[in-house]
Amino acid sequence: MKRLIFACAALMPALFMAAKPVSVSSPDGNITVTVDTASDGEVFYTMSHKGETLLNASRLGLTLKDALALDKGFTVAAAERSSFDDTWTPVWGEESKIRNNYNELALTLRQKSTGRKLGLRFRVFDDGMGFRYEFPEALGNFAIADELTTFAFPEAHRSWSIPGDKNNYYEAIYRPLPLDSIGYASTPVTIKTTGGLSLALHEAALTDYAAMNVQATPGSSTLKVELTPWSTGEKVFVTDVRTSPWRTLIVAPDDGALMLSRLMLNLNEPCAIEDTSWIVPQRYIGVWWCYHMRTATWRSGERHGATTANVKRYIDFAARHGFQGVLVEGWNKGWENYEFSFTEPYDDFDIDSIVAYGAERGVGFIAHHETGCRVSNYEKNLPEAMKYLRDKGVHYVKTGYCDYKLLDRKEHHSSQFGVRHFRKVIEEAAANKVAVDNHEPVMPTGLQRTYPNLMTQEGVRGQEWDAWNRTGGNPPSHTVTIPFTRGLAGPMDFTPVTFNFENKVVPGTRVCTTLAKQLALFVILYSPLQMASDMIENYEANPGPLAFVSDCPTDWDCTVYPEAEIGKYITVARKAKGCDDWYIAGATGDDARVATLRFDFLEPGRTYTATIYRDGPFADWESNPTPVVIEQKTVDSESLLYIPEARSGGFAMKLKIKK
Repeated sequence: MKRLIFACAALMPALFMAAKPVSVSSPDGNITVTVDTASDGEVFYTMSHKGETLLNASRLGLTLKDALALDKGFTVAAAERSSFDDTWTPVWGEESKIRNNYNELALTLRQKSTGRKLGLRFRVFDDGMGFRYEFPEALGNFAIADELTTFAFPEAHRSWSIPGDKNNYYEAIYRPLPLDSIGYASTPVTIKTTGGLSLALHEAALTDYAAMNVQATPGSSTLKVELTPWSTGEKVFVTDVRTSPWRTLIVAPDDGALMLSRLMLNLNEPCAIEDTSWIVPQRYIGVWWCYHMRTATWRSGERHGATTANVKRYIDFAARHGFQGVLVEGWNKGWENYEFSFTEPYDDFDIDSIVAYGAERGVGFIAHHETGCRVSNYEKNLPEAMKYLRDKGVHYVKTGYCDYKLLDRKEHHSSQFGVRHFRKVIEEAAANKVAVDNHEPVMPTGLQRTYPNLMTQEGVRGQEWDAWNRTGGNPPSHTVTIPFTRGLAGPMDFTPVTFNFENKVVPGTRVCTTLAKQLALFVILYSPLQMASDMIENYEANPGPLAFVSDCPTDWDCTVYPEAEIGKYITVARKAKGCDDWYIAGATGDDARVATLRFDFLEPGRTYTATIYRDGPFADWESNPTPVVIEQKTVDSESLLYIPEARSGGFAMKLKIKK
């Protein structure tokens, strides 16, 4: 690991700015970011890729509450450049090694009228850039009223985004719209330029700040940062943490390459947990879908789902079919009135017996902490709640924030209040060796690098919408859009692999895929804690397709995307961690197609047996979703397969080296 720092030297001539600009380029020289000041001391930056303008002059700065704004009157007091190149090993992930290689430009801005200083730090990678504000201690504590950051795209490229997250937990359908038509939107915002590049606008390392949204103005392709406010109107209180999150823009030649970027992870701090041996990726099932199908209840009673006997039945199934965990919702008292206890099981749930029974069979108990958005109550009980799990030998918890949508009936999930709360939960869980699946979260920004016990999060319109959404469920294109959008932010607990296509509770609503596509989603929608969502009765009725799920890992050495187009289709190939097996999956949206699968990612000279699960004859998500053909073929690095995919269909495949 080497770092080289040197003073800013030869500067490019100014265009319309008053001072000389300062530039930094990516290690491969393709991406250049330039920072400059205008005649009134406003600060701007531009960005280009191989001579193509990605961002026109885009503004930087902040306005403060009860203080003079940090928005103009600046000169560049100091500029330093550095380079960094290292490779690190994630605890879990889509690959076992990640290269972190960038050139950096660190600027100190001085406001002439006040003498105050503000830091700006840019890191430029071969696949994009990130920048952040840095607040010297001399500024003291202050409140940010507005962040003036903009992203001035040269034209209204086509984009995919969801409306800004005020109350919907990010559970929305991503909309394909011109950039100037997205209104108030959450990030990530995925963009296709007219020049063919794939871009993604988001943030990294959100730790003690408000989440970033963007605002578009009709007729303008400039997006302005809009921070989720406190209920009192302030955006951010700057105290101990003296930096903003990184504002990021990924740049990729195509949609598949976009999903291989690890820029966001690289902009987070290294792992803060010394012993990570207890953080183990796994597939699991849950006493969960039965609640949505109303065959059982969360609360205690004659139809209570979380009974000792029923959970042991799920544990037995998990042990037979290779699942390492069983999630149990409704195990703890409080579901009658949402006044939850996190240390008192219902009388018909014997937690000690359950944990011991599972341990004998290699199956762990995954607890559930629903908070009902009563954050103050949860934080008051948090140390005892996490210690309770640790003492019981429970290493996984799913947290939830349903009901009022506002935390403590007052603050937004994505506000600084929410960000601070979620961080507190993650740190307390880590101290007790508990891994977290966070539902109704703030949008992920790569914190799992620092705290790998934050294994997965919701923040997506998941499979549960196929149980109770009155408009019919998730449309076919949804699951071939979210890998390119929400998936860029980090692992998502979508809960795929529902085998039942009938819904007696909400007639007309259903899983809008074929059965083969449900198998594919187990691989495509990445999560190191991957839940098979359905009731065990529906799996037992389909032993052939279940065999793929029972065998599929959730931790990987390598990932490639042979085919990908946002909203239309996707094919992913993942190499299992620590062995030579590959798992490949493909899926379509609204239209049927034939996947063209080349195996050039395989090691030359080795032959594999491919077990394929694909849409059967006349399969169609709407009229005939269940047919699955299971077949075997022999393939090597020179093979080419054409695999038919139905409307909202797909395939899944396991490759094993032939002896």
